[in-house]
Amino acid sequence: MKRRSFLKSAVAAFPVAGFNVFALGQTAATAGTGEIHPVESGQDRLGETHSLGFSTILFKVLPRETNGGLFVIEHKNLGKGGPPVHIHPHQEEWFYVMEGEVLFQVGESRRTLRSGESLLGPRGIAHGFVGVGAKSAHMLIAFSPAGSMEAFFREAAVPNGPKMDAALFAKYDMQYVGPPIVAS
Repeated sequence: MKRRSFLKSAVAAFPVAGFNVFALGQTAATAGTGEIHPVESGQDRLGETHSLGFSTILFKVLPRETNGGLFVIEHKNLGKGGPPVHIHPHQEEWFYVMEGEVLFQVGESRRTLRSGESLLGPRGIAHGFVGVGAKSAHMLIAFSPAGSMEAFFREAAVPNGPKMDAALFAKYDMQYVGPPIVAS
């Protein structure tokens, strides 16, 4: 049932011909306003700026627009860094690489994804990523349900942000597992 919730949310954020059939004909939860909120290329939903030091983050779909079912961010200029390896106990994290190359670790498995490829980080499984290509990478990340991810990025993705440690992750219902992965 939890996977259906993710698929329903993904339908709303990524309308692709036939995807709704794949998602078992379900429709995404909406805030019920009927308003549309286009976000232009290279823009943040609210016109804000967020950075973790290794990439620029743009908010694309806000949790309040999906009754907390989905939060979507865009990572631009993802360089050689990445987040600490961590676990989301209550949400899936979906990654879609738009440009460049990104090395992912999910559990004990590692795989480099390139433009047009995607990967699901299931809830409860440790994961992390790092840009590895000659050029910076660009990707979309979706969290379902949204949980506290918007609040996490609002606190962490600021100049001279807090240390990415176990206490910070626990504050936002995640588990810190260890430092960022290193490309071998």
